[in-house]
Amino acid sequence: MNEIDCLIIGGGPAGLTAAIYLARYRRRVVMVDDGRSRAALIPLSHNLPGFPQGIAGTELLQQLRMQAARYQVPVQHGRVQALQHQEGEFLAQLENGEALHVRSVLLATGVADKQPQPAISNWAAAVKHGCVRLCPICDGFEVIGQDIAVIATAANRVAHALFLRTYTSRLTLYCFNADLPLDAAEKAQLREAGIAWLDEPIAEIMFSGCMQPAIRLESGHTHTFDAIYPMLGETGRSALATSLGAASDDDGELVVGNKQCTSIPGLYAAGDVVNTLNQISVAFGQAAIAATDIHNHLHRNPVRYGDLQRCG
Repeated sequence: MNEIDCLIIGGGPAGLTAAIYLARYRRRVVMVDDGRSRAALIPLSHNLPGFPQGIAGTELLQQLRMQAARYQVPVQHGRVQALQHQEGEFLAQLENGEALHVRSVLLATGVADKQPQPAISNWAAAVKHGCVRLCPICDGFEVIGQDIAVIATAANRVAHALFLRTYTSRLTLYCFNADLPLDAAEKAQLREAGIAWLDEPIAEIMFSGCMQPAIRLESGHTHTFDAIYPMLGETGRSALATSLGAASDDDGELVVGNKQCTSIPGLYAAGDVVNTLNQISVAFGQAAIAATDIHNHLHRNPVRYGDLQRCG
């Protein structure tokens, strides 16, 4: 177990990319993945460079897994329950009782989306279908001209609506907040942009048999849409890092340096768990940077005679 150069926690785009890089650096890597990659919910991504026809999240993950498998990256399915930092190394406790001693750790655990209240019962199915959308940067282009609802908290509610106004004029902002109602300046911004708003409490978010979303208000009025954007933020899955004292923002997303290292030496982070732009292309870049810095900080691993072989 002392031979493990890096433990990668999380098997999404960032984790798999880092595994590929480190394996090609001829490092001994172990990945632990619990199968919760947010990328698996993407119905079809059209903004990922290199895929002009788009690619589903599940297909992208499968391609990355196949690429990592070429370099014989071992993947353990499950969770890391606890992480300890001692004498320049890390001890990871897995849920199956196994303990791993590793020289470095890359956290690629992503985020959990905050749901509206009342919650959407069939959340995963609605996101996979595309009637609930999470990222207008990723897919705003796909809703051009559609009838869109935005559910937002007081923070950035108008900014979120104005961003989506780039793509459609049929836009309604749901922003009920008894403690912080829309002020005159916010209403003026919305009115000038031609954005409707409703500040009544939501009673239920429903879906028809063909997955058309509808919002029923406590007053009894129901409004149907083509898609809903719950712009409520995310929570970083960063407890393993913050338990060691790693710096994070108010949403639990990790603060890293320009080489993706957290405030704990040897503990790196990449992808959505980092407090930066949540995009797959960004996760790819962060993973490459982190993996290269991990390699450069580990002991040298020069090739030996008789060890000159490639994986194909």
